[in-house]
Parts: sequence; C-alpha cells; structure tokens
Amino acid sequence: MSYQRGWDALHLHMPDTIPHTEYCSHPRLVKAVTGLDPREEPSAWRRFYEATQYDLLWSTDDGPGWTGRTTNMGHAVFQEGGTDYDPNVQCPFASPDEVLAFDPAEEYGVPNVRERAAYLQQGWEAAQAALPSLVLTGGYYKTLFSACIQAFGWEMFLTAAALDHERFDRVLEGFFQISMANYQAWARTTAPVFICHDDIVWSSGPVFHPNWYRRYVFPRYRKLWEVLKDAGKTVLFCSDGDFTPFLEEIADAGADGFIFEPLTSLERVVELYGQSKVIIGNVDTRILTFGSREDIRREVKRCYDLGRNCPGFFHAVGNHIPHNVPVENALYYLELISGEYGRR
Repeated sequence: MSYQRGWDALHLHMPDTIPHTEYCSHPRLVKAVTGLDPREEPSAWRRFYEATQYDLLWSTDDGPGWTGRTTNMGHAVFQEGGTDYDPNVQCPFASPDEVLAFDPAEEYGVPNVRERAAYLQQGWEAAQAALPSLVLTGGYYKTLFSACIQAFGWEMFLTAAALDHERFDRVLEGFFQISMANYQAWARTTAPVFICHDDIVWSSGPVFHPNWYRRYVFPRYRKLWEVLKDAGKTVLFCSDGDFTPFLEEIADAGADGFIFEPLTSLERVVELYGQSKVIIGNVDTRILTFGSREDIRREVKRCYDLGRNCPGFFHAVGNHIPHNVPVENALYYLELISGEYGRR
C-alpha cells in the first residue's frame, strides 16, 4: 500500500503490484483485521485501510444538506441488527405536474462558489492529512440523476420525466446549476482526484431511452467535467447498475476512469479502455456473500486476468463490502488480492 502506488495507477503509470480500494461498511471485518471495533474506536478505520493495503479511498462531499422538499423512499436492511431499516416513505410532491413546475435552484439554493470551495478544501485537506498513505478523492454524489431520485423518488421522477421531456429539462437545468457551483468549488480545491457519482441506470441497464441521456445528461456531464479537467483533476465516473451501453459516451464526455458494479462489463471496459482509463472493480459482492472459497478465487481470478495488464486497474469489490458478507470470505478475498492475485 502507498500513496505513490495509487497515484501512479491513477496516472496510468503501471505499478509493479496491483493497487487496491474498497467501499466497505463492515465493522466485524474491521475488527477481525485490526482488533478494534470502529463503532467504538474511529481510528480502527485508518488501521484497516493500512492493514488491507488501500491506495485510494472513495470519498464525496456535497456540502451541507439541502433545505427544502425532498423524498424519503425508506430503506431495506443490510446492516447488522437492521439499524438502517427505514419504513418511513414520504414524497412531498402530489403529482407529476408539481415536479415539472419545480425549480431546484430556487428551492435549494445555488451555493456561493468561493464559500463552498473553502468548506470543501478544509474538509478534504484534514481528511487527507489523517490518511497520508493513500489518495483521498474529492467528489459529488447527487450530480443529476441521483439528485432527481433524492428530490422526487423513483415514481415521481420517472413519471414526470416521461410526461414532458422539455419541461423536465428545465428541472434538470436547476439541478445542473447547483451541481455546477459545487463542481466549480471542487475545482478550486487541491484535491487531485474527483468522483462524479450519478446512478444513471438500473441493474437491467438504461432507465430511459438512450437518446434521452444523449440529449439531457451527457452534454451536461461534459460541461461539469470540463471545469474539473481545466483545473487538472482526474475525473472518475461512478454509477450502480449496468452502464455498459454508455461507456463510450461517458468517456467521450471526459471521464478519466470508471468505478462500477459487476453488472457493467469489465471485459468491455478493458477492451475499449484497458490502456487509457482508470478501471476500478469489479469483484462481485454477491459471490463474497454467498459463494464458496473456490467461487471467490474464481471471481478474483476473472478480474485479475482481465485487469492485470491495464496500468490503471485497481482491485475492488462492486458495489461494496456490507455487513452481511461472511468475515471469513472477506478475509480470503483480501488474502488473494494482496498475494497471488496482487502481482502483475
């Protein structure tokens, strides 16, 4: 593990060994590795990152939460003890017409770029200083699609967007204005790497017709990412689901790399961009959860065989390592990627 190994891979200078990152929320795994429970001792996370050889840490910061109407879609259980369960489902929008009349910029406000930049710089700089052995990203979570999900919930979002494309475009423009101010603020910080998160697809692929994305989403990505790239940032695109059909559009808009679930084709990513993009993933978390040791070895080898000759490839589980992954399975995965399948 080293900052340098992560930095080299992010800049397509192939390290001698394969770098590693995860999005992990598994406290029993952390305790098994470090002897410390992160729910009681926050320093356990840093020790976990060091012990499991993280070179990059996934991080986003959207600033203070929105003040205004948002939807709560509830939450199913995956955390130990069901602490994340939320049966409270509420949407403040009574009809699609209310959504189509909504102005996000007016409701939530567009942040002052200078003030937001100072806020983001302070937070990122402190976090990076506390984790000097790895590259800490900046990033923004609810870029466009995810902003709509948070504001309206899936039902109102999909109904309103399909009802009137042009009126909904005006709604998207409001979210774009908010995101642009945040992206401009991030561009002013010293964070060298930025994650653009936006859950634009489902497990089955695109939610809307591909032409909808090409008209309303990807041109806005290009504008957002230009701000970051003009400031010298590396831009990584991250989405759940299967965005294989959009790999070329996302790359053309300016993404320097991809963070993706096993639903998106690693084979296709490597075929198109194995030598020219950062590639993070995509060991299947379902196999870690339900598979045998041989299943896990086979899955790690699949990713290793595809990614080992790609200069920007990172080992990672897609989409993350939650509480319900058996600890022994997660430990075996970590053993494989740091040993036999960590070498070029």
